[in-house]
Amino acid sequence: MNDLTKRILIAVPAAALLLWLTWQGGTPFRVLFILITAITIWEVHRMFRELKSPDLLIISVLIASGIWFASDYILSVYFLLPFVLLGFSLILIFWRNRGVVASPLFSTLFNGIYAPLGFLLIAEIRFPEMGQQGFWLILSLFLMIWGNDVFAYFGGKNFGRHAMAPKISPKKTWEGFFSGFAGAIAGFSIAFFAAGDFPLPYWVCGPAVLIVSIFGPLGDITASSLKRLAGVKDSSSLLPGHGGFFDRFDSMILSAPFIFVLYFYLMHSAV
Repeated sequence: MNDLTKRILIAVPAAALLLWLTWQGGTPFRVLFILITAITIWEVHRMFRELKSPDLLIISVLIASGIWFASDYILSVYFLLPFVLLGFSLILIFWRNRGVVASPLFSTLFNGIYAPLGFLLIAEIRFPEMGQQGFWLILSLFLMIWGNDVFAYFGGKNFGRHAMAPKISPKKTWEGFFSGFAGAIAGFSIAFFAAGDFPLPYWVCGPAVLIVSIFGPLGDITASSLKRLAGVKDSSSLLPGHGGFFDRFDSMILSAPFIFVLYFYLMHSAV
């Protein structure tokens, strides 16, 4: 069985389960992302352990728990949250060889904040107070990410000539990066027209596509930087053909906070 077949056999039922729980919303949806957060913390801990600078796992878990269970207080400064994750991302990419990343302080804070905060904001884009309309908002994020990934993959494979980050992710090219914009547009358009009564106007497609198409690949490069430093191909082997949960959600973790701010601001400014 080749790698592509494994990926499809895992991706189709996993996506179906994710979409079903997203449609249900409420506690099942939130519990799903709490579980994914817990698994990702374990995966990131393993990678930092390979760097010989493991995070203090108990502290990382306590920080992550505080983020999730004090989410009302965390979200009160929602407009700052994307830049917290962006800061971690840039440190991991540009300072990876300067000793900062190899410190227990950085690894503990990164593991306790980066993915947990990203997953919290993915869950919050479901906007439970909006009922089923919240489903279309989070679906637009899922489809933009998936569309961006697919178009970037085939665009890079067929036309890729210029590497984006050759020392971190050699297969990622600028041609694939720009192809991903078309996939994100297609993803948002599918969610918008399938909804029939999407909670936001279609022009939101513009800034949303920019966010996903810029911060999605940056999130991917962030994960690749950590994996390269740790000397591992995947964050884990829990998802055959896909690696681990950190691998599958790396683009969404960094994109979701910016999408959350965009959607939250537009919906509340319209009230």
